[in-house]
Amino acid sequence: MNPIVTAVSSSAEHSFSKQNQPFITLIEGVGVEGDAHAGKTIKHIYLLKKDPSRPNLRQVHLIQAELFDELLAKGFTIEAGQLGENITTRGIDLLALPTGSRLSIGDSVVIELTALRNPCVQIDNFQKGLLKAMIHRGEDGKVIRKSGVMGIVISGGKIMPEDTISVDLPVKPHQPLEYVW
Repeated sequence: MNPIVTAVSSSAEHSFSKQNQPFITLIEGVGVEGDAHAGKTIKHIYLLKKDPSRPNLRQVHLIQAELFDELLAKGFTIEAGQLGENITTRGIDLLALPTGSRLSIGDSVVIELTALRNPCVQIDNFQKGLLKAMIHRGEDGKVIRKSGVMGIVISGGKIMPEDTISVDLPVKPHQPLEYVW
């Protein structure tokens, strides 16, 4: 199966979940039009307090739908947008992509991956026990964060469910995605 967008979501307010939309418009260097996290500088409420002038490396939040399948097997029911993501995908292991990977979506959108999303206590407020299901340790002892990836908009445009996704990897050596604020 070719990687696709399964849902797109946005919220003008700083709420945990975002509402599914028929399409979203991405603006180069800003993020999702009308979304509370869009902007050239950081918009995340907690991170704003640390340094409001910091560049926004979290313009777009993406989660793979396969995570929802995994969580369903553990007794959690999650729908697209409920974990705050703007774009839900299927057929691509977002967490395995290196920093700087570029996702071409639909006709014109290009998103460059910048970081992992760090799951926070709000996830447990949404569904008790979900935070523990979103973080675990790999065989090497490293923390694995499963709550999606963040990116910046390199080229804007509209995207909608069923749009195809292609991946361009950065030049080697590849650096794994990590949490950055």
